[in-house]
Amino acid sequence: MTERIPALAGLLCALLLASVQVLDPAVWRVRALDLLQLVMGPLEAAAGGPEPAFAVTVVDIDRASLEAIGPWPWPRATMAKLVAAVAEAGPAAIGIDILFAEPDRRSPAALARQLAAAAPDPALAELAQRLPDGDLLLADAVESTATVLGFVLDPDGAADLPGPPFLVAGRPDLRGLWRSDGGTGPAPVLATAASGLGALSLPGDPDGRVRRVPLLVAAGPAVLPGLALETLRLASGSAGYRLLAPPDGPLRLEVGGRELPLPADGFLPLGPKALPEPRSLSARTVLSGKTEGMQGGIVLIGSSAPESGGLRATAFAPLSPSVGIHADAIEQLMRGRVLLDVPLARWLEPAAGLILAGLVILAALRLGPIAGLVMLTGLGLTWIGAAGAMLHWADRLLDPAGPVLVAAGAFAVTAVGALSLTRRRELHLRESFGRRLHPAVVERLARSPEQLKLAGEWREVTVLATDLEDFTVLTRRLAPTELIALLDRYLEGIGRIVVDHGAMIDKLVGDAVHAIFNAPLDLPDHPERALAAASAILAWTERFRAEPAAQAVGFGRTRIGLETGIVVVGDVGLGTRLDYTAYGEAMNLAVRLEGQNKLLGTAILIGPVAAAALGPSRLRPLGAHPVRGIERPLELFTPAEVGVPDQTAV
Repeated sequence: MTERIPALAGLLCALLLASVQVLDPAVWRVRALDLLQLVMGPLEAAAGGPEPAFAVTVVDIDRASLEAIGPWPWPRATMAKLVAAVAEAGPAAIGIDILFAEPDRRSPAALARQLAAAAPDPALAELAQRLPDGDLLLADAVESTATVLGFVLDPDGAADLPGPPFLVAGRPDLRGLWRSDGGTGPAPVLATAASGLGALSLPGDPDGRVRRVPLLVAAGPAVLPGLALETLRLASGSAGYRLLAPPDGPLRLEVGGRELPLPADGFLPLGPKALPEPRSLSARTVLSGKTEGMQGGIVLIGSSAPESGGLRATAFAPLSPSVGIHADAIEQLMRGRVLLDVPLARWLEPAAGLILAGLVILAALRLGPIAGLVMLTGLGLTWIGAAGAMLHWADRLLDPAGPVLVAAGAFAVTAVGALSLTRRRELHLRESFGRRLHPAVVERLARSPEQLKLAGEWREVTVLATDLEDFTVLTRRLAPTELIALLDRYLEGIGRIVVDHGAMIDKLVGDAVHAIFNAPLDLPDHPERALAAASAILAWTERFRAEPAAQAVGFGRTRIGLETGIVVVGDVGLGTRLDYTAYGEAMNLAVRLEGQNKLLGTAILIGPVAAAALGPSRLRPLGAHPVRGIERPLELFTPAEVGVPDQTAV
């Protein structure tokens, strides 16, 4: 169950992130699509495309124009001169990204009318008829060519703004359009002169950035076009729009002989630019008579000056003129590109994230974190490539980052959890086996803990048990500090020999050492190793007894028992205090054989199973003898020769 914790934590993380995608998809989706479009922009430009039907030119009332001609807002007469200069160049249509909502109050005729109203005098009223009127001048300029003026949605505005005719096929559902109870358009004299009205408003996303341009909006009961769409309609010479509502597909809008899919909210998502930026001319230059390149094209008039209030934050620029945004929308419409979400994207993208997360979690747990990272990278790049392909070839928007982030978050949590679990297991292994196994074996276990089955297993082992004769007598002869010092040296020596021969010290019981061979790792020759270790222990302890300090206190002989058998090995303990140990008849028999040495006058006794594995040539049979706790006598053996074998560390 412990091994499943990282996977469960990773899946929980994936579910939480996928829930964020479902409940609030705009959290990262719009920024991810921004980055995708930033990457795809050069690719789209390199791929090229059909030539646009109209060249787009922006006439910019920039800071230089304001400094040369006068501060903003310009008088209507000045705007009339600018529109007239553009109209004389012969464009297919003009779109003006400026709201002329109020009647002109600064022209001579307007001032005269104000005086006539304040002081009733027929002469003043007659004078107003002869003086220049800014609204009339601008209306004449607007009327001279196909010109679109702008309006804004306003709940307190008029509910009867004029719009182009719509020919409807089917029953289109337009409830998702951006709507208001009314709108504020140009002054009546200008609205009458204009060939069309287009929505100027550019709403921002939750982060305040403009990424969409309205195609259709609803002002009161009327459905009206946006500035970009209406300007393109006039340039195409179309009398109106066809709105098609097929029963098995999205809404479609026909303008100028071209059918375009219509998103349910009526907005055109701005896509990557495949064409150069629209040509921009300063209004000062146009007023001086330089209007080359406008003939037969589309001209938009607007301002990039901060005081005009026409600057907007977009996905890739903190301040962009709104007239430039409308120009980009016109170029995108001429290419026939209306970006739509992939069907069921709100559910598809989180589901894809969960699938990717499941794959990388499985890879991380089964194959390791490196393999999981490689799979995450491969799947992530594949998904991002799929999103780019959908954008380029199908004009469909697919979140390139959301599913990858879900999978990355799940992988990170899983990897950290697995790493923590591995670290805990490694610390436990080092703590449990650090002084009971050879350091090389401990290091091997730490690197590959899967080799160890701590939960418990049946395993054949050879058990070595030692005991010190007359230890109780020593406890009476020696002071506690002397006894502990001498016993420490004795047990340290035996433990070193046991470990060097590949065994694990199972436990220390007073002066006795219990060791097992072939656990926790496999030792194919464990009976031979056990016999070699027993011989080495016997030789070393005899040398130890001969030392003056041990000889002076009558240090006793060491007795050793060996037996091979099937035991249960695994972690046993309370809470966090666990101990890897063995249980079984072989453990008990080795301890009893060690004690049997006293009766038979031997130093090493070997049980029948271990003897069978060692072979008769290396042993001397002692015959059948009764052993405490065993119903029938056992054939016992002792080494034929007891020497000092080579103590090669494993």
